[in-house]
Amino acid sequence: MKRSAKPKNIALLVDGPNVLRREFGNIDLEKVKKELSKYGQAKVLQVFLDQYASNKLIEAVSNQGFEVIVMPCDVDVGMAVAATELFFNPHIDMIALMTRDSHFQSVVTRAKMHGKGTIVLGMEPSFSVALKNSADIVIMLNDEQAR
Repeated sequence: MKRSAKPKNIALLVDGPNVLRREFGNIDLEKVKKELSKYGQAKVLQVFLDQYASNKLIEAVSNQGFEVIVMPCDVDVGMAVAATELFFNPHIDMIALMTRDSHFQSVVTRAKMHGKGTIVLGMEPSFSVALKNSADIVIMLNDEQAR
């Protein structure tokens, strides 16, 4: 009897100011989680927001099962540090970053160096080509699966 492979444990980190914007329509984080489930089980769900995030946004994100991390300064730095800490978590197999920002290319590259699979979720316009080319899996959220 052939045994099925153990599902991958995924940590999803969301760059809130970069992707949870009106110009992209309403990104449905429940649908994002469902799309991600094709690749494994989401064990860490974090959305990074800046100090200007509205209470309504914080509540909406929290109600969808995400830990909200409000940064008093640069969201990118806080998110990169959190991702780096996950490199050393033996219970996490894949790191998923929901962003369009090329600043995270080095995070993706380092995650792979530490044996983690990588997923980048993003949308056009201005989805970094370098970031897309660095990830093992790219999920485009411009499609209906995230709205």
